[in-house]
Amino acid sequence: MFVHQERVAILLLVGVTVSVIASYLLLTSIGKEPFASAFSNRSADGELVMVQGAIDQVTILENGGHVLLEIDGSTVFIPAQVAGDLSFARGANISLYGTVQTFRGKKEIIINSADDLRVIP
Repeated sequence: MFVHQERVAILLLVGVTVSVIASYLLLTSIGKEPFASAFSNRSADGELVMVQGAIDQVTILENGGHVLLEIDGSTVFIPAQVAGDLSFARGANISLYGTVQTFRGKKEIIINSADDLRVIP
């Protein structure tokens, strides 16, 4: 059947697979909160950040239906495929996670998934 080296290789592959699946499940259950920091103008591009506050302004961009939110002076970009059927109202309290990106010299937060947005009642 299998020689010793093949059995060891199969056991290693099974062990690595189980470890990767367990890590994925653990990190998914923890969520993004422990890994995100509060957004500031000193946040580095690519950094995972969190913002919570009232929506000051909602702008739907003409070129593709993307959405721009202003929350406590922070600009949040929501691509059309993420915004989908979501609606945003001025004054609504919202909590979100996103990635920092500099656009035309200004820091903004890019939302990658609708799961990263939560309206606070």
